[in-house]
Amino acid sequence: MRKPIENRDDISCLVHQFYAKIRADEEIGFYFNTMIKDWDSHLEKLTDFWETNLFAVKKYKGNPHAVHNEVDAHFESKITSNEFGIWLNYWFQTIDENFEGENADTLKRRARKMGTFLFMSIFEHRKKMSEASLEHLN
Repeated sequence: MRKPIENRDDISCLVHQFYAKIRADEEIGFYFNTMIKDWDSHLEKLTDFWETNLFAVKKYKGNPHAVHNEVDAHFESKITSNEFGIWLNYWFQTIDENFEGENADTLKRRARKMGTFLFMSIFEHRKKMSEASLEHLN
């Protein structure tokens, strides 16, 4: 039975179910499973992130752009829009399986925007790194 997203417990449920799918995915799971060493702590941080994002509580501390740029660099700039698309599809699927209503729709919109911003940030970071490499060679 689907329900509205009303509180941190709902977000925690969403985050845990979502990342169970991500971790098991053959195409993108290895990115996460390679980089994340403490899943309990990571899931708590992501719950903080989405709770802050949806309910404007000040729990999340971090820099998603820097983290995703580091992950992309670790995997030698192999992250593409395909990986973001898979991630977003699982997010929508997990929301649709469990939740409904305005907050569910809001989290879908915000995830789509966030994915776009992170993807663009990765490409900007690649460009800066490439320019820095060229300057170093000169």
